[in-house]
Amino acid sequence: MLDYLIVGSGLAGISFAEVALKNNKTILVIDNKSQNSSRVAGGLYNPVILKRFSEVWKAKEQLDLMNDFYNQIEEKLKEKFNFKMPVLRKFFSIEEQNNWFAASDKINLAPFLSTKLITRKYNSIDSPYDYGEVLHTGYVNTALLVDTYKEYLIANNLFLEESFNSSYIEFLELGIQYKNIQAKHIIFAEGFGLLKNPFFNYLPLDGTKGELFIIKAPNLNLDVIVNTSVFILPLGDNLFKVGATYNWHDKTDTPTEEGKQELLDRIKEIITCDFEIVKHFGGVRPTVADRRPLVGTHEIHKSLHVLNGLGTRGVMLGPAMAQTLFDYIENGTPIDREADIKRFHKRYLKSLISDRP
Repeated sequence: MLDYLIVGSGLAGISFAEVALKNNKTILVIDNKSQNSSRVAGGLYNPVILKRFSEVWKAKEQLDLMNDFYNQIEEKLKEKFNFKMPVLRKFFSIEEQNNWFAASDKINLAPFLSTKLITRKYNSIDSPYDYGEVLHTGYVNTALLVDTYKEYLIANNLFLEESFNSSYIEFLELGIQYKNIQAKHIIFAEGFGLLKNPFFNYLPLDGTKGELFIIKAPNLNLDVIVNTSVFILPLGDNLFKVGATYNWHDKTDTPTEEGKQELLDRIKEIITCDFEIVKHFGGVRPTVADRRPLVGTHEIHKSLHVLNGLGTRGVMLGPAMAQTLFDYIENGTPIDREADIKRFHKRYLKSLISDRP
């Protein structure tokens, strides 16, 4: 009998897979490529919400665990995924500068916001009010990470490429039977696909579509990530990732003309040089209204668990929430109340009533 059957191989799924394997647990990952938000994600990690100059939830704990996590995976898979790189917030006024310095005086933000203005001038970016530097930032090449980890799983007979059908689940005394597979636990890490999951579809997961570009801009000499209304992330060879849009209505991965125009308009507000769109792509992020992840165990079926709702911060949240869920299952360590799906107990009760004939 397997310890864990993991449904989904995005950031949430591979994070849990790695935590389980590190603890000598047996696993099998099932995925059918239906969700691709992890592959097309911006991949940035940044401990500060720059729109409001506020701290990301549990940022320090997430960063500490995240760095160790990706370092170990890089060593294991012999591939580089995690790239340390400064994030510069371009200021548009003296007032924004003042807001930055006021935020940097706060105890929880002081470790993450530099109090020194960055006055360097970058080609093709007009910055009369300079920049503020966010510390402990960078990006993870999520597409490379997800693809390389999947190759590792396949090579070790730990991956099954097929659609998961919940109707085949049979409950045993100490676990579940799924087709010809027996496991003590199932981890549902399906991203936006959770909406079709009969055990957890009561959870208030919403999909927020994001569209991004890869552009080529030979005259944009940039070695940092610039963040304003969009981020501009240098990839090398005059290529830059630019994003992202937020669409709460369109739940498809298909790039749109509307998203394209929005990105073009925002890019032209920041850079003055010519550029070429090399690639335009989109994905639906699994988001939750209260901006907290969905982590926990089904109220009746104790062998069923969920790891979802990582939203725009999957790179930081994935490793931390995977460890949280693993510790809860294996050791009974409590899940933080803000992340625990128990906060939606009333919704679960309502779903039981609505399911009655």
